Amino acid sequence: MIQPDSFAKLFHLLDALQARAGVRTTFSVGVAASVAALTIILRLFTAKKPKLITDYAKVARKVDDSGLEFDEWDFIVVGGGTAGCVLASRLSEDPNLRVLLIEAGGSSKDVAFSKIPSAFSQLFRTHWDYHLYTEPQLHAGNKKKYWPRAKLLGGCSSMNAMIALYGSPSDFDEWAEMTGDESWSWNNFSKYIRKFEKYTPDPRFPQVDPLLRGANGPVEIGYSTHVWPASEAFVQASMNAGIPFSPDFCTTKGTKGTNKSTRVSTESAYLTDEVLARPNLKVVTYARVAKILFDSSAGTPRATGVEFAGRSPMGGIGPKFRVRATKEVIVCGGAVHSPQILMLSGIGPAAHLSQHNIPVLLDAPGVGANLTDHPAFNLRLKEKTGTTFNHLKPYNLRTARLLIRDLLRYQLWGTGPIASNIGETAAFFRSDDPVLFSPAEYNHDIEDATSGPDAPDLEILMCAAAVHSHNIPIDRKSHMYQMIVILLRPTSKGSILLKSTDPYDDPLLDPSYLETKHDIDTLVRGVRAAFKIAHTAPMTSVTDVQSTHPLLDHHFSRLSDAELADIIRDRVETVYHPIGTCSMGPGGVVDSDLRVKGTRGLRVCDASVFPTLVSGHPAGAVIATAEKLADVIKAQYCTK
Repeated sequence: MIQPDSFAKLFHLLDALQARAGVRTTFSVGVAASVAALTIILRLFTAKKPKLITDYAKVARKVDDSGLEFDEWDFIVVGGGTAGCVLASRLSEDPNLRVLLIEAGGSSKDVAFSKIPSAFSQLFRTHWDYHLYTEPQLHAGNKKKYWPRAKLLGGCSSMNAMIALYGSPSDFDEWAEMTGDESWSWNNFSKYIRKFEKYTPDPRFPQVDPLLRGANGPVEIGYSTHVWPASEAFVQASMNAGIPFSPDFCTTKGTKGTNKSTRVSTESAYLTDEVLARPNLKVVTYARVAKILFDSSAGTPRATGVEFAGRSPMGGIGPKFRVRATKEVIVCGGAVHSPQILMLSGIGPAAHLSQHNIPVLLDAPGVGANLTDHPAFNLRLKEKTGTTFNHLKPYNLRTARLLIRDLLRYQLWGTGPIASNIGETAAFFRSDDPVLFSPAEYNHDIEDATSGPDAPDLEILMCAAAVHSHNIPIDRKSHMYQMIVILLRPTSKGSILLKSTDPYDDPLLDPSYLETKHDIDTLVRGVRAAFKIAHTAPMTSVTDVQSTHPLLDHHFSRLSDAELADIIRDRVETVYHPIGTCSMGPGGVVDSDLRVKGTRGLRVCDASVFPTLVSGHPAGAVIATAEKLADVIKAQYCTK
């Protein structure tokens, strides 16, 4: 049944299309837009609504004067992000285990921008986004950097570019060595990657061996139905520049070479209608956990439940609710919010907690420390074939017609540029590669921060559009593209600290971008490689080498390394991969089974537990980590 406000949403979408075109559309264009928009609205509003809970009294008790009113669950999962959805689904497979999942946002299933691959950046700076900013970055232009983090079920897997690039096998072997636990080695951990994968073979890519991929998991993995022609040229030019072709980044061969990226999604994979119908699983939305509750009467603090609240109708904090966990509380808030929740609960650096008058339950200096992220630089160039995706933000009647055409293609057949994730192809390589960086031209004195000799420290993503910062176009009327140069193994480390004791107050984020000489030197080298590829055949048929556009980077070949380093420091951005703030390993917060050291009944499961960055994209490793933990917990508690 169509909801009462459906037509209002339809007219709003039509008005938006017309406004984006900037002109009065003709009758034929209006009809086509109506068809496309109505198709989208009908699909969204006739879809089944998930069984999510916003009436908290159904699962919890209001806090009374004594503070002793609880409803009871076996497991409470705090945060319905990439890992939280996996754990809630897997643990509730046992009908005798009662599982409560608490999420600060809502479902992504009816959010069009989350469902459409090319539209993910339209979620940035909206109410679906935490809209975070770092502290001014001392070594990066003293600027605050924007950090998009999804406020949705599925977490950042509902907001990212859906790229399945898991990292090098030696990355996970490094984790095994750091934790002293071989279950994290690639040979053992990779089975959880195969467990979540449902790889669909594609006749366009016959070199991929489907026998090396998972086939029966809940997460569909496959290639985009649309490939920008320049993406093919990028792969060939990368090979001609000296980067070997890799048929599949996601196997034991790891992420070295060049190829097309594949796709990942999560909330809909694990929280299906069938899963949500389980009587032993409840999912609470739009609720913020304020703190974890503990019983310290036996000496070692034991997690016994959580306190949470929603927003009141007036915008303030609503009534507080408490729930009890008879077995465990599992924090899955991500690299930003997991350390914040622990610190608000009294677990963290004692001196910092005392500054905020938070009673110290456990002095844990590692909470919020070891913050590491993939810094990235966008090399922006003019494109001369006229085939970029700039019509997806139309500026005249012609581009409005192209957008309408592609909306129809996507809705009817699932093809066209709207089916693209924008970053379709990638190249991985090492900064000490003598083929790419001839010893005659380059000093090979950069510190090796990789996990092994076959692991890369640089990545280039080829994109069919160019932006100032994440989703702000440079020039909507010009055809431009960008190569995102990503530093995979930075040595700079930062921290997350509390701004206040208010759980709705964003913490202080300081990734310390480009603090070390290693990081800036390696990123300069990566930008040099990207520029070289852009000027290597067949990319020479794509790059407008004669362009002198003042906002583009065609002059980089004339710059010294020092001059290029200054530009990189000024323009460096995140590529959305913070990790490490509740890490495993020596001096870390959790043990190799993700139990918070010095406590009982409390674990953390998300990218914050990673001791080091993977030389790929971490979403797949987060899903696999949650799959692994689910098996560990079920082995301990399962009754089936």
